[in-house]
Amino acid sequence: MRNHFVEKNGELLKDDGSLREPGWSKRLVQNYDRKKIKANPLRIKEWDYYAVLSGDFGVAFTVSDLGFAGLHSVSFLDFRTPTETTKSVITVLPLGKTNMPSTSETGDIHFNNKDLTIDFIKTEGQRRIVCSYKNFIGCNEFKCDITLEEPMMDTMVIATPWKEKKTAFYYNQKINCMRASGWVSLNGNTYEFNPETDFGTLDWGRGVWTYDNTWFWGSGNCDLNGHAFGFNIGYGFGDTTAASENILFYDGVAHKLDDVEFHIPENYTDPWKITSSDGRFEMDFNPIIDRSALMDFKAILSDQHQVFGKMTGKAVLDDGTVLEIKDMLCFAEKVHNKY
Repeated sequence: MRNHFVEKNGELLKDDGSLREPGWSKRLVQNYDRKKIKANPLRIKEWDYYAVLSGDFGVAFTVSDLGFAGLHSVSFLDFRTPTETTKSVITVLPLGKTNMPSTSETGDIHFNNKDLTIDFIKTEGQRRIVCSYKNFIGCNEFKCDITLEEPMMDTMVIATPWKEKKTAFYYNQKINCMRASGWVSLNGNTYEFNPETDFGTLDWGRGVWTYDNTWFWGSGNCDLNGHAFGFNIGYGFGDTTAASENILFYDGVAHKLDDVEFHIPENYTDPWKITSSDGRFEMDFNPIIDRSALMDFKAILSDQHQVFGKMTGKAVLDDGTVLEIKDMLCFAEKVHNKY
């Protein structure tokens, strides 16, 4: 199994802008400093993405500074219909002016213009998402105030280089199993999260990407008889020789996996299979909604399929304990970007 564990605190980047120590860790032990990047500012990518799912509905939020553009979006998913609405605000050449924090552990994120206000607020043991989006569906405003509980627990952190460019890197943290409470208001309806059953996930990322990439990513959380369970799986992005990002979480403890593979049908809403090289993550995935988006300007391409659905199968912890998973609400995606 290839999974180099990074233990020592230190700087993320060497003086030449390359990664000091590729690998994975359970928290941000390597320090990200934008000033130490040795690359064109247009290639620097910084983002925070939250997904919060309940049984009948879900929401997702992005605040990002991609160098040449800022992308700030809100999604509402109705799993009963099933339908989804995503609206975005794009800014031109933010080049770091979005002021994304250098760590997930402290600092707030704020974006606002005439249509959209998003606040990601970090306090001890909690994360809060407050958002309003005017004219989100027709003339109806989207509003929410969501709290995610974040006790002391393991996370998935990975530092990934690219073979073809030494100053390109991907520094990423996934925080799973944050129990969700709060509300969403839309179309005259109020949707409430229940912390006994509902969870949020944070995808925190900083880095310098190469031009053309395709990645696969999946994440989900659920309550198993009072135990918080979650997973993060993915591959295809950068040189993952040192470590994969595949991991299970159970009662706040990380259980590292080796490789996984997504078996995706031609029609994204047909059933998928997820398999693993070590036999510890074997799932059937039944899609509900394909949150797809295509932007093709030849030199700039973004082809995204983030598919929300339910997984059923088995997950195996480090000690051999087999967890039987049934109808776990989650998502799995394939994304191809050129920019």
